[in-house]
Amino acid sequence: MEPQLKASVTDGIATVVIANPAKRNAMSAGMWRALPDVLERLAADPEVRVLVLTGEGDTFCAGADISALREPGDEQQSLAVRAEEALAAFPKPTLAAVRGFCVGGGSQLAAACDLRFAEEGARFGITPAKLGIVYPSSSTRRLAALVGPSAAKYLLFSGELIDAERALRTGLVDELHPVGELDERVETFCRVLASRSLLTQAAAKEFADGRADRDGHWAEQARGSGDAAEGVAAFLERRPPRFTYGI
Repeated sequence: MEPQLKASVTDGIATVVIANPAKRNAMSAGMWRALPDVLERLAADPEVRVLVLTGEGDTFCAGADISALREPGDEQQSLAVRAEEALAAFPKPTLAAVRGFCVGGGSQLAAACDLRFAEEGARFGITPAKLGIVYPSSSTRRLAALVGPSAAKYLLFSGELIDAERALRTGLVDELHPVGELDERVETFCRVLASRSLLTQAAAKEFADGRADRDGHWAEQARGSGDAAEGVAAFLERRPPRFTYGI
């Protein structure tokens, strides 16, 4: 099977599957190149309320296809950074569902998601020091913001893999689940996210990611959305809210 990204939408949950099983779901140049377009299409879909990124089978992503790195130039890294930035900028909640290996570019993509849920037995690593590659500054800053400078240096200096339990302790993983239970938990949690106010989520995402200049924009969005009135009415009437922002 040719390396590909599989995208689908069900009940407001978009799922993007990294599929390159012959190479443990390593990202080819074509896959890196395609990801921003896939994300742009899903972001524009009003049905989509949350996005899940995962790997086909029992591996999340073994990183970039190393064979492509033999080619001259740094196109592969530039493509990876553009894909990572597109994922980080996705305007709705994103969650990486990780099982098996999440290494190199795989960890780069997982870190660009808002949240990371993992299955016991998952292994994480960021391995440019094994290849003599300079990890991108934007990726390094994102990793350090997520796990702290010391843990980021440990991962980048050594290139060693860490287990899911340590990833959970460092903040690289948000939830850890027994084998066989990850998919159910991800689906349940994503249904919760899909039922919440996208207005609240979108504003919180920007603020948490350091956009401190958008208070006025989000105040205007809130005044025009009707989400607050609907939320209060639903609470008083003891019914689920029907938020409409973004639809």
